[in-house]
Amino acid sequence: MEFSMLFITLLVLQAISPSQASIQAAPARSDLFREYIGAEFKNVRFTDVPVNPKVEFHFILSFAIDYDTSTSPSPTNGKFNIFWDSDNLSPSQVSSIKNRHSNVKVALSLGGDSVGTAYAYFNPSSVDSWVSNAVSSLTRIIQQYNLDGIDIDYEHFQADPDTFTECIGQLITALKRNRVISFASIAPFDDDQVQSHYLALWRKYGHQIDYVNFQFYAYDQGTTVPQFLNYFNTQSSNYNGGKVLVSFISGGSGGLSPADGFFTACSKLKSQNQLHGIFVWSADDSKADGFRYEKQSQDLLAIPH
Repeated sequence: MEFSMLFITLLVLQAISPSQASIQAAPARSDLFREYIGAEFKNVRFTDVPVNPKVEFHFILSFAIDYDTSTSPSPTNGKFNIFWDSDNLSPSQVSSIKNRHSNVKVALSLGGDSVGTAYAYFNPSSVDSWVSNAVSSLTRIIQQYNLDGIDIDYEHFQADPDTFTECIGQLITALKRNRVISFASIAPFDDDQVQSHYLALWRKYGHQIDYVNFQFYAYDQGTTVPQFLNYFNTQSSNYNGGKVLVSFISGGSGGLSPADGFFTACSKLKSQNQLHGIFVWSADDSKADGFRYEKQSQDLLAIPH
C-alpha cells in the first residue's frame, strides 16, 4: 500500500513539474518605465509626469541618505533621513498618484552622488549595527510614505565590497522578508570601484535584486548606437540573469541621448526580446522639456511584441 501511494505521488509530481517549469520560463514583462524624481528641488510633482496606462511605472524618490540633516551633514550609520523634495513629493501625494494610476508604484533610492556640497559615502560602523539601523529607519519612512520598493545608488565608498555586500544584501532580504517592500534595484555604472562593490553584491544576493538600473548615461557623451548595444551586452553579461534596464539622462549630457539614437537602440533590443525596461534621470530636469522623451519611452514600451 505504501509503495503504491508513493508511486502515485511521484506520478502526480511528475505531471505537475513540467507546467511549473513552463510558468517560470515565461518571459517577464518588458514594459517597465522608471523615473528618478525629487533630488534637485525644482518643484516637480508626480502629477507633472505623463503616465501611460499600458506600462508598469515606477517613480523613484531621490534620495534617502544615512547622513544627518545639519548644514555640514555627517554619516549616521544606517539611520536614514529624507533628502528629496518632500514638500512637493509628500506621503499624501504618493497616495494620490497611486490611487489615480493603478499601474504606478513608488520607490526610494538610497545614497546618490552627494549630500550638501560633499560626496555621500557608504560608511558603516559595522555590518550588524548598520543593518539594524537601516531596517528600522527605512521601514518607518517606507510605511509613512506608502512606498513599494528601494533602489541602491551609493556611488562613493568607505567600506570594502564584502561589507557593502552584507549590509545591502541583508537589508534587502530583511525588508522583503518583513513584506515592507516588494522589489529592489541597484544602480551601478562603469567605474572600477563602483563595479567592484555592486558585482560582489550581485554575486551573493542577485536573487534578491529585481532590476539593474545601469547608468548607461555615465558613459561618454556622444555614445553611438553600436557602442551602446555593446555596453548593454557587456553589462548584461556582468549582471548575468538580471533585468538590466537601459537609460538616458535628461538633456543628453552623457551616454546615448534620445536625439542621437537611444530609441533606435531600444527598438533593436525590443525586437530581440532584450529590452527589460527604460529608466530616466530625472523628472526634475525633464520638466523644462515637457517630458517629451518620457512619453516616447512609454509609447515604445507599450507596443506589444
